[in-house]
Amino acid sequence: MPTFTYKALSADGKVAEGVLEAAGRPDAMRQLEAQRLRPVNLTEKAGAAKSSSAATAAGNPSFNFASKKVSVKELENFTRLLSSLLTAGVPLSRALVILYKESSAPAAKAKWKEIHDLVVDGMSLTDAMAKSPETFPRVYVAMVEAGEAGGFLDVVLAQIADFQTREKELKSKVLTAMIYPCVLFVLAMIVVTVLLIFFIPKFQTVFASVHGSLPLITQIVIGMSHLMRSYGIFVGGGLVAIILLARAWFTSEKGKRVWEGGILKAPIVGPLIGQFAMARFCRMLGTLLGAGVPLVYGLNVARRSIGNQILVDAVGQSIERVQQGGRLGQSLADCRVLFSGSVLEMISVAEESGKLDAELVRVAGVTEFDLDRNLKTAVAFAEPLMLFLIAGFIGVIFIGMLLPVFSLQDYIK
Repeated sequence: MPTFTYKALSADGKVAEGVLEAAGRPDAMRQLEAQRLRPVNLTEKAGAAKSSSAATAAGNPSFNFASKKVSVKELENFTRLLSSLLTAGVPLSRALVILYKESSAPAAKAKWKEIHDLVVDGMSLTDAMAKSPETFPRVYVAMVEAGEAGGFLDVVLAQIADFQTREKELKSKVLTAMIYPCVLFVLAMIVVTVLLIFFIPKFQTVFASVHGSLPLITQIVIGMSHLMRSYGIFVGGGLVAIILLARAWFTSEKGKRVWEGGILKAPIVGPLIGQFAMARFCRMLGTLLGAGVPLVYGLNVARRSIGNQILVDAVGQSIERVQQGGRLGQSLADCRVLFSGSVLEMISVAEESGKLDAELVRVAGVTEFDLDRNLKTAVAFAEPLMLFLIAGFIGVIFIGMLLPVFSLQDYIK
């Protein structure tokens, strides 16, 4: 039977600590209540859990190859079901119990139970989720915090589930459109490798017997072939090392800012990211204001839902102006990466008429519609562009090898 350590408050306000055995966490809570103790912290002893699992393993050996990470699909199902349960009037703690008991994936079951235990111990749902950033992204936690602050957690969770569905659909569209070019790219790399290692050396023996200078492009191709045949392993290892170092740098705080800033300046991708961040910001802020959350607090929560730290900092400067008494439309004017002149004008007019919350939600809907259309255009443009680059790369190799052949008679003379 599991053993729990507890810290609780007695009726006279004194702190009581101890150990008890119970069939489970609910049973332990009932035992404390029977002793007229109000639990402050209740934790299952790790040693008991380990010995219990060791005994189980000894009696029934098994191998667990299940992933320890909660998948995106499981998180989406959790979010949508939790929203439905809260809308139906089920208390949060009971809804979390239902979710972790009904979950079939071991990783998700353990994570939902962990969230439930933290909430039962008195922690807010926002703080409980913030302890697991690998499962709950920063944007997710920010939106949950907004729902808890405004008293409409069920509505926010439904919106999060919709956001997750929309993002999954967008990623699916991009991946589907890029499958064909990626397959061609892999085949092209195989063909290029075979050409450089096996095909080019045969031409090289012919060119070596000819007196005369080879075209520059031919010399470059022959040099690449020599590099691949003589130092291919070192080149491959160097590329892997460069990729790992670049990945480590881009995940650092400085590297992440440089990457996010560069992405925003990209010709096609930058405007799409700006549109997506603006739509998310406007929808979140409009929902908060509609629930009666103060403007400054709503701005601080909504800006964390943007995702891009460069844009978060830009909006943060606008919030300082609002705190000093400035109007929202004028304060956001310096953040032109996110807000165009027409959007700022609509926000200013809505602010004057007292319909800011409804206008922000409407702007978010219009922006999301434009975003979907622009994304389709970008994906349609990316496919032929990649095909063109692949064809150009292979074409350069063939041209480099055929140029000397066309002028072979001149070399012989």
